[in-house]
Amino acid sequence: MDHSEAKRISVTIIAQNEEQRIAKAVVSCQDFADEIVVVDGGSKDATVEIAESLGCKVFFNPWPGFAKQRNFAAEKATHDWIFFIDTDEFANEELKHSIKQWKAGKTADADIYNIYRIGNFMGKWLDKGEHLPRMYNRKVTSIRETEVHEGPEPEGRKIGFMPGILWHDGYRSIDDHVIRFNKYTALEAQKALSANKNFSLMRLLFRPVLRFGQKYFVHGLFKKGLAGLTVATLWAYYEYLTQIKLYELKRVQNSGVAE
Repeated sequence: MDHSEAKRISVTIIAQNEEQRIAKAVVSCQDFADEIVVVDGGSKDATVEIAESLGCKVFFNPWPGFAKQRNFAAEKATHDWIFFIDTDEFANEELKHSIKQWKAGKTADADIYNIYRIGNFMGKWLDKGEHLPRMYNRKVTSIRETEVHEGPEPEGRKIGFMPGILWHDGYRSIDDHVIRFNKYTALEAQKALSANKNFSLMRLLFRPVLRFGQKYFVHGLFKKGLAGLTVATLWAYYEYLTQIKLYELKRVQNSGVAE
């Protein structure tokens, strides 16, 4: 694969009713973006007007799901290198500098780049984050079609790492967190059902406990007081909901077969 051409970047953002957050996400990418593409799913607020006022190219597409919406955004982009970001995320200075340095180089050493993302909860930034694939060459890969936790298809692709942090300012309220976890666990359960995974009582019993231990002790959330305890508890809840929803889906599926 020839990486010798100019490495221009299209930043893509999918949005809907995000007038309070989208500006910060857009502005954080302006230093390195050659264009910023926003795909709106049908906002009723000023999301579109704010994006347009910041120089973004805005397209409308009725919400088809996360993966399909991200691929739609990539199709509307002018450049082959895609950096995708959510409206509640923003790049720090180190990440901006890393991407600008990468653009200045003559070659690219990977097809997909992972970026370290750190979130916050109840006003506290967490110590541990996660590496997520957020920049990729659309000539060689695309966002894989999956119900949840979508990202560029990594099979057969060279993976690199882009230094810096993508801050995830995703906390709105406990109610919002519970609503989102309810939605995501439904997608997780459907994904498991589609992959023909069976319900396991052992997973139902132990995965919530293990996830709590990972978050609270391994990731050091015990140092974050009540916020850390709440995050760890919510992740245990996430695991339980995913497994019990898979049980429910399998029960309905089996009932249908029996009839």
